[in-house]
Amino acid sequence: MQAHSVTFERLPGSPGMSFYTKKPMRAFIAIGFARPDSPPLFFRKGSLMFNVLRNWMQRYFSDEEAVVLAVLLVLAFTLVLTLGGMLAPVLAGLVLAFLMHGLVSLLERLRMPEMAAVGLVFTLFVGVLLVFLLVLVPLLWHQMITLFNELPGMFAKWQSVLLLLPERYPHLVSDEQVLLAIEVARGEVGKVGQLALTFSLSSLPVLVNLMIYLVLVPILVFFFLKDRHMIGRWARGYLPRERALLNRVADEMKRQIANYIRGKVIEIFICGGVTYIAFVALGLNYAALLAMLVGISVVVPYVGAVVVTVPVALIGLFQWGWGDQFIYLMIAHGIIQALDGNVLVPLLFSEAVNLHPVAIICAVLLFGGLWGFWGIFFAIPLATLFKAVLDAWPRNEPPVAPLL
Repeated sequence: MQAHSVTFERLPGSPGMSFYTKKPMRAFIAIGFARPDSPPLFFRKGSLMFNVLRNWMQRYFSDEEAVVLAVLLVLAFTLVLTLGGMLAPVLAGLVLAFLMHGLVSLLERLRMPEMAAVGLVFTLFVGVLLVFLLVLVPLLWHQMITLFNELPGMFAKWQSVLLLLPERYPHLVSDEQVLLAIEVARGEVGKVGQLALTFSLSSLPVLVNLMIYLVLVPILVFFFLKDRHMIGRWARGYLPRERALLNRVADEMKRQIANYIRGKVIEIFICGGVTYIAFVALGLNYAALLAMLVGISVVVPYVGAVVVTVPVALIGLFQWGWGDQFIYLMIAHGIIQALDGNVLVPLLFSEAVNLHPVAIICAVLLFGGLWGFWGIFFAIPLATLFKAVLDAWPRNEPPVAPLL
């Protein structure tokens, strides 16, 4: 049986209008095609869509450096997404060496020999690492175990307090709402206990990986610092000779991202240290653990300060109740957060980042969903990289007022 299809033949008509007639055609349904083997009309040479795509490609990808930069970015993100887990020690060593490169350069400008500067900076790094492992980690571990052991007692105390709320405030809280809150809290406490048990059962592989990191990362940091010029020459050998665009993006990244990461590390230590001193002075339990949470919370802009207030308030309420000490605790915590946001952050990051809050939140959500905590930590540097690429990208028209 012979197959027939329908196409449409254009007939002369008034300008801007088309009239079509049916015409049989074998083997194919060719609506929108002049011939079965021809491309769609809107991708055919001379069509409107073809001209739009051609003009867009010529506008943004006619520059050789722009194409090279786009390829390098795609390769870098693909490498991190596919091999990031296996190359994690290398990436960690590269980031740490990048952070310490500024101190090495400062010592070299002070007339210190290169190897002496590298040795001194690396010795300081190893010393800080040993203090963290031998002093801070045991203290944090002890407080975490103590907190896990006291969670059932905390839950029982809060359950008795919640059951009294319907009697005191019957118009605000009902028995059903209190019971629902208790069930939700019981489930969360059970999840925490299950998480602790799971971690203890699977801690051996974690400890093995940790030992590998503790050996490999310092070695990689040392060689990245020692051979940074040789590695840089090797990498530049694969780039085009004319690389003004790449140099412009690299300089912008080096200036902003390095300042941001160094400033963020300083902010973590300052906020954590000041918070620990304040909590110890007030006599708060688990001061080191809570201070560590406060320090880490500065990694997530806007949201971290709100989230970390919850455990601080809960521990304070369990220890003191609605007393003066609890009020002093919340005042001290609020003052630290206010000084961090209004004094410390502008001082550290005045020239580091210039991103819109919407761009920052979107970057945190995107990269945090991809890479977890480290994605959150590097969300702003990655957004800064994206902004630097957009600002340096060759274009014929002046850029629109940026959101980034």
